[in-house]
Amino acid sequence: MKAYAKTDIGSKRAMNQDSVYCNENSVGGFQNLFIVADGMGGHKAGDYASKLCVEKMAESIKNSESITPVTTLEEAVKVANNAVLAEAKANVEYEGMGTTMVVCTVMDNTLYIANIGDSRLYIISDDIKQITNDHSWVEEMVKKGELTESQARIHPQKNIITRALGIDETVHADYFEVDVKPDDKILMCSDGLTNMVEDDDIEYIVRHSGSIEKAVDSLVEKANENGGKDNITVILVEI
Repeated sequence: MKAYAKTDIGSKRAMNQDSVYCNENSVGGFQNLFIVADGMGGHKAGDYASKLCVEKMAESIKNSESITPVTTLEEAVKVANNAVLAEAKANVEYEGMGTTMVVCTVMDNTLYIANIGDSRLYIISDDIKQITNDHSWVEEMVKKGELTESQARIHPQKNIITRALGIDETVHADYFEVDVKPDDKILMCSDGLTNMVEDDDIEYIVRHSGSIEKAVDSLVEKANENGGKDNITVILVEI
């Protein structure tokens, strides 16, 4: 397995509120661990929320005594949610902060995933397939047939998310188990990439870049070329 991660402030923002964790080696009972978090909130709050989420999730997984990957992820989500919520309540500067989160590990050719919000995970194999579901207002409208995918991409309420970590005492993540095979690539990203670069273009860049490092660098560069309206974070894992 090889992995490479990059986070970039983008072309328009004054601060990077994304956080990333990329570890090809064992973390607790996991053989590897990858996390992308996209914070939200006022000045410094989103930045802090995403960092705290990543730190607390990695710490929880490292120290977990849970038996299965899914219960380990469930435990880590709760720990991170409680930590962000507690900090938001304790400090007026952080009031209302929260973060999206997508996390995964590969164990014996099975990919275990959890996500909250609109940071995404794709598998690029014979084609590109989005595994996670966006927890966003526009995605709900797409599912109801009230918006098309192309309309959703440019909708002024595109950034309204319906679930986030650190907002409520109870947190609801989606969990997935997906089989992976040699040469599959796992792409995780914040919406700073997917709002700027179409899925077909993402797939083309990954397939034709020659290395995962060059692919990630090219994806970030393409997002900035297309406007770079948000922070951009990408992890690419090659099985």
